[in-house]
Amino acid sequence: MKKFLFLLLAFVLAACGAGAPTEPPVIEPTATPQVILQTVVVTVIPTEVPTEVPTNTPLPPPPAAPTDTPPPAPTQEVAPPAAPAGQAMVDDSLGGGVFKNITLSGNAFSLRCAPKEITFSVTPTDANISSVDFYYRIEDKQTAFITEWKNYGKMIPDGSGNFVLNFSGESLHPDLRRAKAWFDFQFIGVSRAGGVVGRSEKIVQQVSYTIDCQ
Repeated sequence: MKKFLFLLLAFVLAACGAGAPTEPPVIEPTATPQVILQTVVVTVIPTEVPTEVPTNTPLPPPPAAPTDTPPPAPTQEVAPPAAPAGQAMVDDSLGGGVFKNITLSGNAFSLRCAPKEITFSVTPTDANISSVDFYYRIEDKQTAFITEWKNYGKMIPDGSGNFVLNFSGESLHPDLRRAKAWFDFQFIGVSRAGGVVGRSEKIVQQVSYTIDCQ
């Protein structure tokens, strides 16, 4: 009897344990998805639609070429030729109407200092002139004394229609030398017969002469 009660009690306890309510499982919360919005800016570049020219619109005629002949350009005056570098040129008006292209290698020379000589060149304009005599005189700058004209001699033809003369400081007559002076000169054109055809003007105070360096 006791064994039977013991078995019955065990059966009751087992039934009570099987019918007891169980707790529901814990569900882990899931992360809420985030929605990211991205704004895209689209720039629209307007384009111009070329206007089509109607094919039935006539184009304007090209401008007519001028028929009048344009006036000629004004004539430019030609300047007289300049003297080469390092030279001086005397105006042709001092040629007396019988000489032109009066050229000097400089405007000063000296007895003891460079330059010690000066070169004269002249072109006769009269075909009757076969030779040219060279005359000179001295004007003292300190006393204003003026010497007489002296004939130095004939210039040398260069074969091109010109006459040339080299005059050095030592060529000046010793009695005419001055410390500071003007060296005046003149050209005289002579014919084959020895007669004077024409003279240049007296070309004065354009060339300086000194004895020592100044």
